[in-house]
Amino acid sequence: MIAVIGGGVTGLSAAWWLARAGHDVTIFERFIVGWEASGRNGGGATHYQSPLFHEEQRLWPLMDELLGYPTEYQRRRIVINLTPGDQARYRNMANLTRAMGYESEELDTQQLRELAPLAGENALSAQYFHFGGHANPQRTVQAYAWALQDHGGRILQHTSVDGFTGANGKVTGIKAAGQTHGCDVVVIAAGPQTAALLKHFDIDLPLAAARAEMIVTEPLPLQPIGGVDGNGLYGRQTLRGNLAYGGGPHEWLEDEAFLQPARPATPLLRNISARLAALFPLAAHARVIRSWAGIIENTPDGRPVIDRLTSPSNVTVATMSSVGFGLSPASGHAIADLVTTGACSFADISKLGINRFAREAANWRAARGWVPA
Repeated sequence: MIAVIGGGVTGLSAAWWLARAGHDVTIFERFIVGWEASGRNGGGATHYQSPLFHEEQRLWPLMDELLGYPTEYQRRRIVINLTPGDQARYRNMANLTRAMGYESEELDTQQLRELAPLAGENALSAQYFHFGGHANPQRTVQAYAWALQDHGGRILQHTSVDGFTGANGKVTGIKAAGQTHGCDVVVIAAGPQTAALLKHFDIDLPLAAARAEMIVTEPLPLQPIGGVDGNGLYGRQTLRGNLAYGGGPHEWLEDEAFLQPARPATPLLRNISARLAALFPLAAHARVIRSWAGIIENTPDGRPVIDRLTSPSNVTVATMSSVGFGLSPASGHAIADLVTTGACSFADISKLGINRFAREAANWRAARGWVPA
């Protein structure tokens, strides 16, 4: 049996890839699937700086068919430039992605308003990316879970993992909910809990937890392009017309503060609302009808860790450093490859190894200012 610890999109995707290949898979999730940031994010799928980017772009248009359930994926994305700094940054992104073979164009204000009518005259320009896109996080989490179960996979919710048993340099069992579950292979994809679980193997993974928050407005007229970013925000317009947006600054948490569910109730919600009104001036009148909070994990360099350990030799670890949702089709594929063959079949992910942090200073969080206010 392959034990996957963590029922967020990364663990769900890995479990689905493994189950569809015929493996016996069980997910252990301390709350319910997608409880934290996996089900509460902007839904973006445009991670051009990742070695998983090409696979991300290849897979997303296929996911509804592959899973057998809707994700509400929509291709294409716009980034609005409100400042000269934004223009320079996203022109650079456009140049880099064009060199990788992806189409984009710069829009003037009139062209922008045709595709995103809620934008205003304060926009200098916009970048229109004919790739990337977004999906519905809640729908996608449920699609992964149902598709996994269709392939015979099991999901144990409200089942927190407390420890492991082992022999001969391998994990042989998972201790969870007062029982020991025998296993042949372990995948640890437990978000901010990943570091604590690796301590059972005397492995130090530098990881900082933060609370990320989002707001949702009342429904507005649908724009031709629903995925629009800018002003430090990420998000999308839902099929019902709501604007669902979030985006820093993070509220850094103490190491154990994430053990309880996150609650949205901070000045950050006001900050997000003000920036969203600046991004979409013609939606500034819209009421905020609800908000979400989720816990995200961050590595010191902001890049994911996807690696198979040497000891125990049957453990693969994945922590996505705040970019798990969009990369989930590709990260699940990569994790399944590591589990079954020891190497990723479609990309060089050597830079995502855990050993890159071997010399990380003990006070790395304080040095970056990643500490609770």
